[in-house]
Amino acid sequence: MPKGISKTSPSADPGRGQHVVMSARESISDLVARYAWAYDTRDWDALVECFTPDATLSLRVAGGDLAGPFRGHTEIMRLMRDSAAAQDDRRRHVCTNLVVDLSGPGTATARSYVTLISVRGVQLEVLATGTYTDEVVQAGESWRLRARHIELDLPAEGRLPR
Repeated sequence: MPKGISKTSPSADPGRGQHVVMSARESISDLVARYAWAYDTRDWDALVECFTPDATLSLRVAGGDLAGPFRGHTEIMRLMRDSAAAQDDRRRHVCTNLVVDLSGPGTATARSYVTLISVRGVQLEVLATGTYTDEVVQAGESWRLRARHIELDLPAEGRLPR
C-alpha cells in the first residue's frame, strides 16, 4: 500500500475525542459498509454521499440483461428509492471478502461479496447473493464510489434487490 494514504476519523466513542488513522483499504471497507447501512436504514443523505456526483451504477441478475448504467446522483438515488419503496420487508446487506487493488494515488478497484437478507416478522430469508465491483476514488479525506456494478447470482423472486 502506498505510504501516506490514510484517513483520520472519529473513534467509536466521540466523547473521548480520540481519532484513528485508517489505511486506504480500511477506508474503502468503511465505504462499502456505509453504503449497506445507508440503504438498509433508508438514510438517503448518507447513501448519496457514498457516490461521486458523476458516478455510475449498473446491475445484472443471473447473467441476464444489463440494467443501467444509471448515471449521477439523481438517477442512482431514484433507482434506490424506487427499489426501497417496492420492498415490504427490512433488508440487510452483508458485505464480505473485500479485495482492494490500489491502481494509483487516490484510485482503487474493490470487489466484495454481498448477501442480501430479508427480515419479515420473525422470518429470515436469503434473497440473493452476488458481487460488487467498485471503482473508488479518494475525495478529500474519504473515498467514494465512482462506479459500482452489482452482479447477482440468482433473481430474488418478484424483487429488484439492491
